[in-house]
Amino acid sequence: MLLNQAYLDKVIKNALEEDLSKEGDITSRALLSKGQRGRAVIIPSETGILAGIEVAKRVFELLDKGIKFSPFLKDGEVMRKGQMIASLEGLASAILAGERTALNFLQHLSGIATLTAKFVEKVEPYGVTILDTRKTLPGLRKLEKYAVKIGGGKNHRFGLFDGILIKDNHIKLAGGICEAVSRVKKRYSRRKIEVEAEDLKEVKEALESGADVIMLDNMDIKTMRRAVKLISKKALVEASGGISFENVEEVAKIGVDSISLGAITLKAHPIDISLEIIT
Repeated sequence: MLLNQAYLDKVIKNALEEDLSKEGDITSRALLSKGQRGRAVIIPSETGILAGIEVAKRVFELLDKGIKFSPFLKDGEVMRKGQMIASLEGLASAILAGERTALNFLQHLSGIATLTAKFVEKVEPYGVTILDTRKTLPGLRKLEKYAVKIGGGKNHRFGLFDGILIKDNHIKLAGGICEAVSRVKKRYSRRKIEVEAEDLKEVKEALESGADVIMLDNMDIKTMRRAVKLISKKALVEASGGISFENVEEVAKIGVDSISLGAITLKAHPIDISLEIIT
């Protein structure tokens, strides 16, 4: 798994704290005998791309060090409706305490991976890369971007700290694209610079400034086509804004290098997955 263990444990513990607080699972405490053990299976109610199975495993491990969690599929594999994707055996109280948290992670991350995979498949014939954005749930960015990679997409910058993207508000504050790029180059001479352009005038300015990547932001198909012709391989081209599953193939045909989508993290439908006690 490509996730840092310390980060993962922190996120999971925060989620468990949300559900259990200081009192724990008061229903199970009242119903179960001390040390009672149980077995369970995890089953999806719909088909999709699995993501987060090791996250789910870690949820239960943090609640019961002796739990036996056996995954039958790996992240990135297709899970079929009704197929067992994992089994677990251990303290019944731990299984029930971790059930919702584990499923929340599995459902959410598998939903992102599944939607990403659909977009990737749509643009694959054109050699276009599907990128994510910073439009993620607070505190879950690394997990959501992990799910995007599982679905076949690629990560854009993780945050403001690891990539330069000059957006419209930067341009306004700096007094123009050329001035903005010039200032950035003086400070970070070896970093790639991406500039957001909203029309053909700004595309020309971005080219003149020496931008490495030009993002075509919220342009219609006709304008994007003219922009790609204007750029003519002098910079990489990223399309963003107003792109949906219905028009993503049309955008890819234009000749852009990548398409960034907030939708793959913001609008992914969680895959319905359940945990069932079998003994």
